[in-house]
Amino acid sequence: MNDNFRDIFVETSCVSQQELLDYLQGRLSDADRHRVEMHVADCPFCSDALEGLSAIPEKEKIPAVIRQMKWKVLQNLRRKNRRKRSKEFYTSLAVTTLIILFIVLACFFAYHFMVRR
Repeated sequence: MNDNFRDIFVETSCVSQQELLDYLQGRLSDADRHRVEMHVADCPFCSDALEGLSAIPEKEKIPAVIRQMKWKVLQNLRRKNRRKRSKEFYTSLAVTTLIILFIVLACFFAYHFMVRR
């Protein structure tokens, strides 16, 4: 995956995506379940993530839904990034064109005034 589009669960002190899924599906030990509950109580991001994941009725389909959501987010980010690069390209093209036009006009006027003398 491109460095510009990192996974949001990487490099954080939050519980992992798999731990949230296991928590929802009741596959955690009591100690791990308690640890996740304590973290979710203090972390609004994980609390929102857990709330959103729990709204999905078919828990076994959650990993596929997450992959699909990540894919859509990546597509949107890439599309926005492409638009931004396109705007930068056309801006630099316009500036370059104006500079070349200015140089051509300057040469024309310089030549025109030198020939008239």
